[in-house]
Parts: sequence; C-alpha cells; structure tokens
Amino acid sequence: MTLRRGLVLGGGGITGIAWETGLLFGLQELGVDVTTADAIVGTSAGSVVGAQITTGITLEDLFAYQISPPKPARLASIGPNVLAGFALAMLRARGDLEAFGRNVGQWSVRRAEAGRLPSLEERFDAIRERLPIQEWGPGQRLRVTAVDAGTGALRTFDGSDGVSLVEAVAASCAVPGVYPPVPIEGVQYIDGGARSGSNADLVADCDRVLGFTPVDRSVGPMRTAGQLLGSTPHLVVSPDTASVAAIGKNVLDPARRAASARAGWAQASVVAPLAQEIWS
Repeated sequence: MTLRRGLVLGGGGITGIAWETGLLFGLQELGVDVTTADAIVGTSAGSVVGAQITTGITLEDLFAYQISPPKPARLASIGPNVLAGFALAMLRARGDLEAFGRNVGQWSVRRAEAGRLPSLEERFDAIRERLPIQEWGPGQRLRVTAVDAGTGALRTFDGSDGVSLVEAVAASCAVPGVYPPVPIEGVQYIDGGARSGSNADLVADCDRVLGFTPVDRSVGPMRTAGQLLGSTPHLVVSPDTASVAAIGKNVLDPARRAASARAGWAQASVVAPLAQEIWS
C-alpha cells in the first residue's frame, strides 16, 4: 500500500518563512526529507516556502539565503491599529468565518485605497525576490490559499487556472491592513490566514500529514491545524521556546530572519524522530 502524504506550511511572516526553512533543512540533513510530500498546502509565509521547495530550489540554498544579511527595506509590523482592525472584524463576524474574511478584507481594501499601504508594485517586487524560480512546479502538488476580500470565501491556486505563481503567492501573503489586497481576474484577494493559519483541512484526505505552523491558534471561528485535521494521522510542529525567542515580537522584521532560521534548524533535532515515525 502506498501512503499519500501531506505537508502543511502555515503562515507566520518573514520570520515564519525563515523558521520553516530552517526546520525543513534540518530535517533533511537528519534523513527526513518531507519535501517529497504528495500534497502541499501553503498559507501566507508557507506559500512562499511551498513555492520554493516545489520549483526545485535546494533547501541548502534556501537556508543560506535566510541566514544572509537582509537587504534594506521598509519595516512593516502587525501593530496595535492592525490588531484592532482584526478584532473589530472578528467581533462583527459573530462567529462566521467567511464574514470575518469579508470584514477584514474590505477594511484592507479601504486602507489600500486611502494610500495607507505599500503599492502593489512594491509587493510584487518583494515576492519575486523570494521566488528565484517563478513558474509552478510540476505535478500541481502545491495549493496556495487566499481569501476573497469581497465574499470571505477561500480560494486555492495550483497553476491549473492560469494564475501565475507570483500572483498566487502575493495574494496569499497580503496580510490585511499591512499589505495591499491583490487583484486577480477582477477579484481582490487577501492573506489565506484570514481563514486559517494553516488551512490544514485541505490535506485532511491524505493518509499522513505533517504540519509546520509558526502561528497556530484557535480564535473565534478559526481552528488550529490539529483541529482541522481531526482523525487524520498527523504531527503538527510549532516553534519551541528557543524559536519563539528567536522570532521575537515582530514576525515581519527581516533582522530576525537569520536567528529564526537557525532556531528552526536546531529544533529539527527534536522533531526528526517524531516526523520520521509519522512520515514513514
């Protein structure tokens, strides 16, 4: 019997990309290569990592990039005003997950129209820098998540619908209130994390699932990766104490990238036996 294995790469900002990369690289060095997953779901930061590993870039090269000095860039943050916007959108949603997506999506659209967010050109440049190979990988293994800012509905991209990899990843990384919604086919999309930090239920039909979730919380109608996977045999890994310290308070701070990557790499030594057990 051939097992169908799923990999969940969750959201978590710039430091989340680094932590996931370090963890994946550390596991590979220890003989557990989970990039061979049959199905991969990437949300926000996880969409970047998913795109990188499915387009043929080696984990060694990806890790080297994460620990290299970052280029000067405008520092973004999920500050008090943004958190207040999230909280108000959640309150008005009254437990309805799609209503939350609509509320936070339209709020982000208004902020973008008022010129309070970076330009789309700036965001696409940032995404292209993170994706040295900008074509979808073979086999349509990767599903990139985003949320329709008008309806709050989830949409996934896998390259089969003509949407470019750069567009899909930019949409998945469009943190509401921080980065502008991304227009695709006349529809504005925001971060897939507006539905779930992991969207792990998209691979719940696999026989075994590994989830790497920098931010995995149950808030209002949102559910953790473990809750979404239910009875599917799975292992969900989140940052340990050392990794949390390395990540720091601002997940969008490039200065924390190298420390986060190294912390993920170190955490792999603890995760490897458990990952090997579920993966094989």
